[in-house]
Amino acid sequence: MLAVAGKLPSGEGWAYEFKWDGVRVLADVGGGVAALTSRSGRDVTVAYPELRALGGAVGDALLDGEVVAFDEAMRPSFTLLAKRMGVTEAKTALRLARTTPVAYMIFDLLRLDGRDLRRLPYRERRAALDALGLEGPHWITPPVTYDGPAAMSISAEQRLEGVVAKRLDSPYLPGARSSAWVKVKHLVTGDYLVGGWTSDRRALSSLVLGERTPEGLVYRGRVGTGFDERTQRTLVAELEPLAVERSPFAGEVPRKDAGGVRWVRPELTVEVAYAEVTPQGRVRHARFNRIRTDLM
Repeated sequence: MLAVAGKLPSGEGWAYEFKWDGVRVLADVGGGVAALTSRSGRDVTVAYPELRALGGAVGDALLDGEVVAFDEAMRPSFTLLAKRMGVTEAKTALRLARTTPVAYMIFDLLRLDGRDLRRLPYRERRAALDALGLEGPHWITPPVTYDGPAAMSISAEQRLEGVVAKRLDSPYLPGARSSAWVKVKHLVTGDYLVGGWTSDRRALSSLVLGERTPEGLVYRGRVGTGFDERTQRTLVAELEPLAVERSPFAGEVPRKDAGGVRWVRPELTVEVAYAEVTPQGRVRHARFNRIRTDLM
């Protein structure tokens, strides 16, 4: 079951969970073993050997949660987690489990002792999950609250990704993106120069962002959402006259990000909302807000 993005719901009938910056994983526990499946349906059991012991924590259950890696300040780090994702060799996974351990943040219970719980309302599934007391060296059932603004405030203080609001009466809808679950992220905004753009089936599919520094224009990532058709046409009209043959960036833009880019003189400034800046200095989960016409 997937959440829709939106504003924080208010009023009675909602519960609020912290949003973790990790990867979604189902844990099918039975017979003393735990089989892990990614959101895409891929078996990822080998990738996270530290979660094997979850098989002894409950007799028969299907759990939903998120695998998270924490940095030294105990904040979720997708950059660290990326080292663990996609690992298929057991030896490599064991080595990484020692250097970059993960935790499984369990937030839903879909089956227990052979009984399918998906049609039960969230409040009952959550009560059954809490009753299991699942807390171990690499897994935990994080708290739930019924105060949305407080949850947002705490998540901001702890520098978490945001909050997921869930209707108390909602069943679990496998594969559905339902308004019964609403994800609310903390976003910040920044102004960036456009050093290039791409197009595919749309007039404009992404902007290549940069920041002026004493060393020249530094690559800060790409943004590919937030454009309606009118905005795409406006941006293309602004960028086409700025076309140049070579990249305006002082350093090399990663090959995967440079493919198909139409380079431009960095004269157009745009405002972008994003979740965080990676250790490489690039915006993550970026969304276009507007052209900074006051800076043109």
